[in-house]
Amino acid sequence: MTHPYSSGLDKNAANHVALTPVSFLERSAGIYPDHLAVVHGARRYSWRETYARCRQLASALVKAGVRRNDTVAVMLSNTPEMYEAHFGVPMTGAVLNAINTRLDAETVAFILNHGEAKVLITDREFSPVVRAAIHGVERPLLVIDVCDSEYTGEGERVGEHEYEEFIAAGDPAFAWQPPEDEWDAIALNYTSGTTGNPKGVVVHHRGAYLGALSNLVSWGMPPQSVYLWTLPMFHCNGWCFPWGMAANSGTNVCLRKVEAQPILQAIREHKVSHYCGAPIVQALLINAPAEMRQGIEHEVAALVAGAAPPVAIIEGMSQIGFDLTHVYGLTETYGPSSVCAKHADWQTLDLEEQARLNARQGVPYHCQEGISVRNPETMEEVPRDGETMGEIMFRGNMVMKGYLKNPTATNESFAGGWYHTGDLAVMHPDGYVKIKDRSKDVIISGGENISSIEVEDVLYRHPAVMAAAVVATPDEKWGEVPCAFIELREGHAPTEQELTAFCRERLARFKVPKQFIFGLLPKTSTGKIQKFVLREQARSASAID
Repeated sequence: MTHPYSSGLDKNAANHVALTPVSFLERSAGIYPDHLAVVHGARRYSWRETYARCRQLASALVKAGVRRNDTVAVMLSNTPEMYEAHFGVPMTGAVLNAINTRLDAETVAFILNHGEAKVLITDREFSPVVRAAIHGVERPLLVIDVCDSEYTGEGERVGEHEYEEFIAAGDPAFAWQPPEDEWDAIALNYTSGTTGNPKGVVVHHRGAYLGALSNLVSWGMPPQSVYLWTLPMFHCNGWCFPWGMAANSGTNVCLRKVEAQPILQAIREHKVSHYCGAPIVQALLINAPAEMRQGIEHEVAALVAGAAPPVAIIEGMSQIGFDLTHVYGLTETYGPSSVCAKHADWQTLDLEEQARLNARQGVPYHCQEGISVRNPETMEEVPRDGETMGEIMFRGNMVMKGYLKNPTATNESFAGGWYHTGDLAVMHPDGYVKIKDRSKDVIISGGENISSIEVEDVLYRHPAVMAAAVVATPDEKWGEVPCAFIELREGHAPTEQELTAFCRERLARFKVPKQFIFGLLPKTSTGKIQKFVLREQARSASAID
């Protein structure tokens, strides 16, 4: 039996077009052709010029033999070429594989082989690693060099072409087409696994489109914002912000290196309104000399993700006049997929209570269907009591297609109809999620669960602590106990006894670290502290003892 809505109301070219974030670039180039799109040192490109350069790149890639579903890898800093790759590559129907620039040659070779890259675009800064990696590549690979004028270090060309010469052969009016299906892959991103080979996360045009829009809406970015690239564009495709900034018709300020002085200088010079970064990036700015921040009198908004931001970071950002918003997500969810949405009445609370509320992982992004905390065995949602722990899970269009060539891992991650993050959390009565720990980071001491994040949050409140990471170390009596690694602020030298006393005033005694190790903490290129490295150090120290 038919009904009135089933006849003569089919999809057609007029009422249905596959979603792709590439369309945002075409729109901005048409509406704001002369507005400044990209800034990098002395280089300036308008939206008209950026659109033309992306089409030139796409045209040149097609001439070089790139076809739909081919993989084009890039190993680049935050430069105009990296920004252009986020549009030029998918314009061809190919898949963009942005590689972490801090990986070793063996891992880069694995990624190039596993992803079956046909082209590699690389910055000469990374030529030693790339040169070694391509010796291990098992298929023909066209290598294109980027010789960035802002890079002043050493580095040789390793490819057959230089980027500007390569795209010069392309057509700036290249007639790109939307994907045949919005479910088509737009990008391939490899997770930074701590053991074994990394997994290839495949994401699609629809998710990238919705992720880009969610960033704008969920953060409340005004049109034509000025965005500073402190977050690496290789990390979850810059959390979809390359595409989001095209939708925003704003200005991208590129930055090769994350240091306090160039960040604050760029914010002051270009009137940067928005940027993203891990808690360690925010700590850099909080602890920078006050004179570095002089002249910054406009509003600056920051997104923080990675580990849960300690309360001290949230308070510190407020004190220097930066508006911090906490988001949460993973490579598998296109970067941020939930946000700690703020309420106006929170502003009437004292700063410590505001910080506590803002430190939560929050609620779903506008374009993500759901976030939940569930028992991974029964798949039942935990009570909203702020105490019962479960695993954070996501469901919606901003969840990956799956892991490349790894159906077992894909099926495991989607068990029960939700994406399993591996993060342990509670659900508060207001529906806001709060992470307690990664499942592998929970310390089980004498049968009691200790949240490493809770202990770190206390340590960050000590005036001498720049960064803190707490991991388990073996213990004959308790099985394992907390061990704290501390990176100190300049000019401070607290004793272990002082930090122990500080923690005992604020934590149950069994949660207090039994050992403090001082020194620089190992970090990823996105500023996340590498706890797997610290766990090995803690085990080694325990074995020596």
